[in-house]
Order: sequence, then structure tokens, then C-alpha cells
Amino acid sequence: MIIVADTGPVNYLILSGQVNLLPDLFGSLLIPAAVHQELLHPFAPGGVRAWAGNLPAWASVQAPKDASRFANLGPGEREAISLALEVKADFVLMDETLGRRVAVQNGVAVKGTLGVLEEAAGRGLIDLRTATNALKKTAIFLADEIIEGAIERDRLRRQQIREQPKNPGLEP
Repeated sequence: MIIVADTGPVNYLILSGQVNLLPDLFGSLLIPAAVHQELLHPFAPGGVRAWAGNLPAWASVQAPKDASRFANLGPGEREAISLALEVKADFVLMDETLGRRVAVQNGVAVKGTLGVLEEAAGRGLIDLRTATNALKKTAIFLADEIIEGAIERDRLRRQQIREQPKNPGLEP
């Protein structure tokens, strides 16, 4: 699986203590050069700078060959979408609304920070409510209704699993 990350999701997953879900869910992660520079920026939180300064083996930095498209986006979003197109990524991790829209308009699937947490909860790797509580302590801008919607979807998914017959297809 090829995943390209924008700054926001990596930043928020680091700050909420959930960044190590990425290799469990997706294997490896491509970080565009501009995103890496944003993660290393002096104004970035210390934990984010430390992580970016000593990347784990499952994360690598790669600059797109051509990042001249998408001039209406910031450098991180522009490079993330460009790189995702170049490497035919399965999706790009991105939270920023305009960047997400441009990615989808250009045929790139998108998953945000909350989507990563939902997928991890769906695989039984985390408790979604606990993870979203940690996420709320970061500077992420997510409406409470969005978070509560994710928690409700997770609750319904777990309820469906509990209600499935133990031996489907077998007559009593």
C-alpha cells in the first residue's frame, strides 16, 4: 500500500500519541519534502520536530518530480497531491478542506486524521473514544459533531459484530 502524508495528520497523530498506528494500518508512509520541512519547522511542537528529525524506518521522505501544479494550495498540500499522483498512491492523508477537494478532483483518494483513528478502531487496535479524547487535546479543528459521528459509527459497527451469529450457516 502506498500512502502519502500531508503535515496535519502526521502532526496530530504524533501529538495524540497515535502515530505508530500508521505502520500497523498501512505499512509505510511517504512524506513529501515540503511536509518534512513543515514538521521540522522551529514553530512546530517539540515532539513533532523530534519525530521528524529521527524518522522511523517505516517513514521516508520523497520529493515529487513536479510540484508546480495546484498553485492555490500550500507547499505541503501541493507536494502531497503531486507525489500521490506520481507514485499512484492508494490515498493521501490530509485534513485541510481545500487540499482534500483538489485531491479528490484529481483522482486521489483522501483519508484524514479521524479516518485513520476510525480504521484503527475498526481493526481493534484502539478504543476510538479514548483516541479522540487525546486528539481533542491537540490543536486540531474538528467539530464535536464530526467526532461524535465517528464514535457512533464505531459503536454501531461493534454492535453489529456482537449481534452476528456465532456459527453462520449452521442449523441449530
